[in-house]
Amino acid sequence: MTRPTSTAPQERLNYRVLLGSLSGSVIEWFDFLVYGTVAALVFNRTFFPTDDPFISTMLAYASFSLTFFFRPVGGVIFAHIGDRIGRKKTLFITLMLMGGGTVAIGLLPDFNAIGIAAPILLLLFRVLQGIGIGGEWGGALLLAYEYAPKHRRGLYGAVPQMGISLGLLLASAVIALLTMLPEEQFLSWGWRVPFLASVVLVLIGLWIRNGLDETPEFQRIRDTGARLRLPIKEVVTKHWRAVLVSIGAKAAETGPFYIFGTYVIAYATDILEVRQNTVLLSVAAAALVATIWMPFFGRLSDSIGRAVLYRFSALATIVLVVPYFLVLNTGETWAVFVATIVAFGLLWGSVNAILGTLIAESFSPEVRYTGATLGYQLGAAIFGGTAPLIAAWLLETSGGQWWPIAAYVAACAALSVVASFFIRHVAHVEPTDLDVPAVTDEPTTTVAR
Repeated sequence: MTRPTSTAPQERLNYRVLLGSLSGSVIEWFDFLVYGTVAALVFNRTFFPTDDPFISTMLAYASFSLTFFFRPVGGVIFAHIGDRIGRKKTLFITLMLMGGGTVAIGLLPDFNAIGIAAPILLLLFRVLQGIGIGGEWGGALLLAYEYAPKHRRGLYGAVPQMGISLGLLLASAVIALLTMLPEEQFLSWGWRVPFLASVVLVLIGLWIRNGLDETPEFQRIRDTGARLRLPIKEVVTKHWRAVLVSIGAKAAETGPFYIFGTYVIAYATDILEVRQNTVLLSVAAAALVATIWMPFFGRLSDSIGRAVLYRFSALATIVLVVPYFLVLNTGETWAVFVATIVAFGLLWGSVNAILGTLIAESFSPEVRYTGATLGYQLGAAIFGGTAPLIAAWLLETSGGQWWPIAAYVAACAALSVVASFFIRHVAHVEPTDLDVPAVTDEPTTTVAR
């Protein structure tokens, strides 16, 4: 590959890459998290109505959790395509799959209209969302990471991670505005608006990504014949330790995320009797803080060891989770905002900012999409998808006590502290480091493995 020699064009290219990486990530997470927000407010009544409100809430959270177990499936499928065919092509497919599932949910009649078919179809469309987002994350991360200059990998890796908080910001802000409608209108049609409107965001994301090239590292792998026939086989046989470490590192991000950013909506509304609109706005404010904070923290990780910073952030989560609940439980508006901004905006924002780069650096380029995606999505399935369910169950079985939930968050963070000591970097491998010939003027053939 011929690399640009002019600094200015390269800088413009980098901005395009970062925008392409961020745009799709925002869209994917907006679609995904709109469901998480609405599940706590609407779906327990419209798709899973029962005589027991607790059972309805658990069913709604179960529908949210289900897709996490399909995310590794989508991750393996699309990561294979990403490592074999290319990052860019894969990102087009995942974006359309995610958007299609989201729009279908927005058009779906509720239980009163079509009975048991409503929750069944809802689960089907959620599975489509889960498969799509399973493949999207790795591609969006690598689109930024594999274009990054050596001294800016932490900053570039933080940009697609910002899509999570921006997606949550948009989801929370839109739902907060819609909850200002009369309850009957919100339950009947208001909640559908963000699901249907996402089609516009998908078209914008496809347009932005259409102008991007493949990453330099994938082009080099393709040119040198380093592509593998079965990247997943290489990962599970030779890189399984890095996968396990990635799963452990994911715990401090995904468990606290769904407690601080999703479950808090139901907890503050139902237990503390805080207005829904107030909680949603506090989550939106925290997401904004996280979005602003993450690139700064990612850049800091380029100067200080990322594993050390990650360990510090996870330890801070353990220390501050009890004060978080003590402040939140006062039920005051200022307390809800302060607790949510500190816990979600700063603690989770710090962990999330460098998680993607940490995981990407653990795998060599020819298996990076597959390895990073597998570790990340398995961690999400284990610690993220079950978090709201576990929190609701802990609250119910403890008679309304908050400390078991705090212990769960601390346990997730503690696991990541342990994992941080085993992180090993295999970053930006040069052609001479691969077990294939370097790029030359002579024809090359693909190595069959």
